[in-house]
Amino acid sequence: MNWAAANGFIVASPVGVVDKILPKQPGKRERVQHQPALPWRSLPTFFSDVLRAGEANTTRQMLELVILTACRSGELRHMEWQEIDFAQAIWTVPAPRMKAKVAHRVPLGPRAIEILEARHEQSERRVGLVFQSRTKKPVTDMALTKFLHDHDVESDTPGRNATAHGFRSSFRDWASENGYPRDLAERALAHTVKNAVEAAYHRTDLLDQRRPMMLDWERYCIHG
Repeated sequence: MNWAAANGFIVASPVGVVDKILPKQPGKRERVQHQPALPWRSLPTFFSDVLRAGEANTTRQMLELVILTACRSGELRHMEWQEIDFAQAIWTVPAPRMKAKVAHRVPLGPRAIEILEARHEQSERRVGLVFQSRTKKPVTDMALTKFLHDHDVESDTPGRNATAHGFRSSFRDWASENGYPRDLAERALAHTVKNAVEAAYHRTDLLDQRRPMMLDWERYCIHG
C-alpha cells in the first residue's frame, strides 16, 4: 500500500491509520484459554469421594495416573508397556508424543506403580498399549471428559466442570503454594525453557530432584 501511494496509484496508504481506527487486538496472553481446573485443595476429597470411591476401571486408572504424573492426557492415552521401567520406577515418554518433541522421563510413585502392575498382570500380551479401547486403539479423551462431567467435578471456572488437562494447573498451583522451585515444577510439566541461552546450558531434566516432589504430590492427592 505504501508503494502504491508513493507511485501515485492511490492518494494515501490507509495502513498507517488502521491501528487508530480498529479496536486494540488482544495479546497472546489474553488469547490463551485456560482449561478449567479442580482447585488443588479439593484434590484429596476428589480422590477419596469420587476417583477411588467406585470399582476400579480403565477410566478411573487413567485419570488417576494423569493426575499423579501431571502429564498431558494424550501422552498417557498412548502409553506403551516398553516405556515403563518398573525397576527404576520411570516412565519415558518418547519424543514424537511430546509437545516439545523431546523425550520426557516421569518418576513414578508407589501408587502409580501399583496401578501399572495391576494392569500388567491382567494384560494378555504385555506389549503395545497399556490402555486400549475395545477396538484395541487408544482410549479417547472423551472417556476422561465424560467421567468428570458425569460426576459434576467442580472447577475454578464458574459453570464448567474440571478437565483432565486442568489437573496440570492444579499440580502447578500446588507446587507454587508449597514452595517447590519453579524449575522443578516446570520440568515436571515438560515445559520448554523459553530463553535460548538458558536452554543451551540447562540440559538436565532434574529427574532425581523431581522425584521427591512427585512423591509428595502423590501423597497429598491420596492422603491430603
